[in-house]
Amino acid sequence: MLVTDTLEEEGYEIEQAEDGEEACKKIYETEYDLILLDYMMPKMTGLEVIEKIRRNFDFEKRNVKILMLTAKSQQVDQERVKRAGADYFLAKPFSPIQLVKMIGEIFSE
Repeated sequence: MLVTDTLEEEGYEIEQAEDGEEACKKIYETEYDLILLDYMMPKMTGLEVIEKIRRNFDFEKRNVKILMLTAKSQQVDQERVKRAGADYFLAKPFSPIQLVKMIGEIFSE
């Protein structure tokens, strides 16, 4: 996967989930610095994952940020993602350079 390969080449440790349910399970079990979700995932959408984990975790205490990657780039989609609890939004298509730059900015905040 291009995203995984790019981020590993930049020195980030990556853990993948096959679907939204697996993503939730991993998020409950492991502390991450940043969670990247795709809007369109099997079993649960990225939006559903965000809503579920935000209900069950105090992310401010854990200092976890959520970045949603999506082809849904309309303003209404961005607002929906933000309301659900994503901290950042990156519309597809994006280049690996854009993703690396955005993650660098997130970690420098």
